[in-house]
Amino acid sequence: MTRREEIKKEDNGFISEAKIYCDGASSGNPGHAGIGVVIQVRGHLHKDYKISEYIGIATNNVAEYSALIRGLEEARSLGLKKIEIFLDSELLVRQIKGVYRISSANLKPLWQKSKNMLREFDNYRMTHVPRELNKEADLLAKKSIKKSIIKSVPEASGLKAAYYPSIEEK
Repeated sequence: MTRREEIKKEDNGFISEAKIYCDGASSGNPGHAGIGVVIQVRGHLHKDYKISEYIGIATNNVAEYSALIRGLEEARSLGLKKIEIFLDSELLVRQIKGVYRISSANLKPLWQKSKNMLREFDNYRMTHVPRELNKEADLLAKKSIKKSIIKSVPEASGLKAAYYPSIEEK
């Protein structure tokens, strides 16, 4: 059974709502980058989905947009129609809302893709939140970078990868 079928079955056909927490991280700007997404499906079904993916070398802003896009892709695949999105990137939120213009050429296609994807939902709300309220997505993004860096250090070299998170991991 697919996740979408699972939601429809357990939710008795009611449209589920979800809260989506997204964050991108980059260890350097640009540098190794990753995304973290937490989707909390609500309605009759209460279930969380978590995504932690390494996206290669990118700037922090590209990572932030990539996290949003990945979260929207997953929400769409789950058949969600009403979503509330939380991001700690004030720049991204204000660009999506049209308060700030996009001056960086590499962000324009990501902005356009995000806007197009948002139109596919019946209802959405996007909110800027302090980093402390987006901690789980932040940890998932940093975890993906950490895993990638550790995998990329050859064991034979005798080198050890160092990881210094900006917030305390538990």
